Amino acid sequence: QVQLAESGGGLVRPGGSLRLSCSASGRAMNNYAMGWFRQAPGKEREFVSGISRNGGETAHGDSVKGRFTVFRDNSRNVVFLQMDALKPEDTGVYFCAADRTRWPTNLSTHISDYDYWGQGTQVTVSS
Repeated sequence: QVQLAESGGGLVRPGGSLRLSCSASGRAMNNYAMGWFRQAPGKEREFVSGISRNGGETAHGDSVKGRFTVFRDNSRNVVFLQMDALKPEDTGVYFCAADRTRWPTNLSTHISDYDYWGQGTQVTVSS
């Protein structure tokens, strides 16, 4: 199975940017579609962005469209979440997750489809 580790979180002012990274070990990342989710205090975990195994398909939640970009480097077993124009409502713990889908272009936005999860990294957007 794959182990996932997020990094890159921190404190940023509104309008700023952060890049999160998720590194995979134990199994090659190109076996998995990858997703980013977040959870704010008192709220349910929600889908943020995702990318298919081959990188050809991406998806974003409505609240981050046009501001966040997801991309991956399978040769380095890393997936990234570039977050721009950050807002206070983007605050939360960000998790990366792996979906062991068979299909290279498949991408799910549903939490239940993801099999492996990282521990999360805190993102705080505040002035």
